[in-house]
Amino acid sequence: MDTSSPAVFVNAEILKMYLGRRVRAVIQVIRNDAGVIVGQSTDGNQITVKGAQAFPPSHFVEVIGIADGSQSIRAEICTDFGQSFDMAAYNGLCQLANGKFKNLFL
Repeated sequence: MDTSSPAVFVNAEILKMYLGRRVRAVIQVIRNDAGVIVGQSTDGNQITVKGAQAFPPSHFVEVIGIADGSQSIRAEICTDFGQSFDMAAYNGLCQLANGKFKNLFL
């Protein structure tokens, strides 16, 4: 496992705490606009992903990249998770990874 450049688990609310840092988030695609994806984060808020390839609407996508705004990520890696994903479980992971159990995560 490469730990030289860790990515923090985030949802839209937590994203703003990590501006300029490498993050990972899962979104449900709402729309694609010429290299920009708008999606719903696991906490129900919107995140804009810049520099991503197009994904079908309603698909879940994991995005790893740099938080370049309070609601946007500049994508490095995007992975299609398909049409079924447990958003509540991932949101809980984000909260634990940035709260009570932060010391267990990179």
